[in-house]
Amino acid sequence: GNQRSTHIGLYDLQTKQNEHLYMFERDLRIISCSVNNERTLLAVSFRQYTEEERVSRLLQSVSKYLTLLIEIHPVNNVRVLKAVDSSVRVQFLYPNEDRNTSTESRLLLVSEDKYIEQFEIHLVAEEEHKVVIQNSGQLPRSRVADDLIWAQWDMMEQRLFYIVPKESKNTLKCVQFYPDESFNSIVSLEYLFFFYTIVLSGRLVNFGYDYCQDQDVASKSLNLQVFTSKAGGLCVCCSLASDIPDEITYSIYFLHKGYNKTFRVSLERIECHQLKEVAFMNLDDYMAAYLPGQFLHLLNIQHPDLLCYSLFLTGEDARIDMLQNCSIRSPLMSTVLDCHTGSMYAVSISERALLQLLQSSQRDSERLAALHCALLHFRLTEDLEMQIIWWISENLSTCYSFDPIQEFIIASLYCRICAETPNLDKLLPYTSLLDWIGIIPGVTCATDIISLPVLEFQNPRGFWEKLNSNLESVKYAEPHLHYHNNVLRREWRNLTEEVNVILIDLLPCFLGDFCVFTNQGEERRTTAYLRNIFENAKKLVPLFQEEDYQQQLLMGLMVAQLKDHLMRHLQYVGKKKIDQIVLDYVANLVSLISLLL
Repeated sequence: GNQRSTHIGLYDLQTKQNEHLYMFERDLRIISCSVNNERTLLAVSFRQYTEEERVSRLLQSVSKYLTLLIEIHPVNNVRVLKAVDSSVRVQFLYPNEDRNTSTESRLLLVSEDKYIEQFEIHLVAEEEHKVVIQNSGQLPRSRVADDLIWAQWDMMEQRLFYIVPKESKNTLKCVQFYPDESFNSIVSLEYLFFFYTIVLSGRLVNFGYDYCQDQDVASKSLNLQVFTSKAGGLCVCCSLASDIPDEITYSIYFLHKGYNKTFRVSLERIECHQLKEVAFMNLDDYMAAYLPGQFLHLLNIQHPDLLCYSLFLTGEDARIDMLQNCSIRSPLMSTVLDCHTGSMYAVSISERALLQLLQSSQRDSERLAALHCALLHFRLTEDLEMQIIWWISENLSTCYSFDPIQEFIIASLYCRICAETPNLDKLLPYTSLLDWIGIIPGVTCATDIISLPVLEFQNPRGFWEKLNSNLESVKYAEPHLHYHNNVLRREWRNLTEEVNVILIDLLPCFLGDFCVFTNQGEERRTTAYLRNIFENAKKLVPLFQEEDYQQQLLMGLMVAQLKDHLMRHLQYVGKKKIDQIVLDYVANLVSLISLLL
């Protein structure tokens, strides 16, 4: 303001106003600040003087940076937590939202000197609702991490990720702070990265943004972020500003899948003053790699194995009007911070734009990626479903590397059924493709198998339980867990060829358990096996109402084989539940075919 004073406020999303918290009667360059959940304490870190100012004013004995803890309910005592020559970031830990009367606050201090401390602050209420710090002496504190070279704070999930050097490798670790256990439970996650000579030094993510210092660090270090998804996905994204004028490289480590993908992108003409740092954005089941003016790469976190499920856009298709600046961060899921302007935006995939791309694109890779995104990312409304079916009917003969009818049916079934039971998404198919050999113009991709992360905790819950389940499925060869109809097709053909047509017509009348002989006389199948198949089919409404034993045989076989598949991997669910899942799956399949017809 005009008074040369520095105000600290808390922005209210409802009123669109700043709630005033504190004021310094001088112009300060604040590096970091954080308020506790009850809004009774404020932690502030700022630079007192620049190096030049300190020398010119003969202030060699005065520390360059100051970190304060201030009582603000009401404004009262001020405590000095740090007076040092290295910058410090501050971050309060947050308990559950309904705990508004907590008598304890905990504060993280992240130092440029490569360590993180946790302060315990006990509070006491005095007369007239006044809240003050109870400790008269030194505040209790403990070391959370030492020798770190990179750190990231996940404010919504209360997780601290950091990297420490370990011999010739770098180790990524995670500390999970659980609010309902007074932050006593800590989860460690260890993973070894081979970043070779790439520099990580000094980069802090989501601890506030110090424009001058962070810009200087960004120009010298690896751009690295960790993203998590609600489905238990854990990704590490990294990009280094390249010296090659027309190429950029970035890597995505899909830790929950056990491999990483490195992309090399040939750039169109780029101005020399433009920064070449890829911005990464977390969109939950998708993540985006974005280079303004060049490309937008939407990667499917849940199914990253085939490139055709990721959408790579260039030109006007890749343009995000409000985000034309290269200095972009994703501090929250589906949120982007433009560090140059200080503006924060909600970010999501546009259903309308996705359908336009599906209808206008001539590339199979873009069509398949857009189709899967529409089916799996959005809640499939009747209107969206009909628009997709209309597109299929118009473009069926122009899709050369995939069958849009099969993809629509299988992906729609996956979306409808998998929400019902945990781990079902690892057992049911989401695509009819086993591989994809197409190319994306201007992009090369290399895939490397990596060792799985080690989770060191007992009784995982929430995100960690889902991540652990994903890792277990990788250990047991995940591609083989997904049900595939190859066996079903083969068995159905064998039965229809082998069994005497006359006997099939008579089967519904058979009550005994005698044998049906094949034409070749080489195999025998008991009527109990066939009766079971037809009994399965009777539980479903057929697609064609007239008597059609081939249709009944196919539906009954699918029920029997899908039951066997799920029983091998979901025994804890119980036979009754699995029976219902299978019947729902086949009934929805018939319903989708009917809808298409």
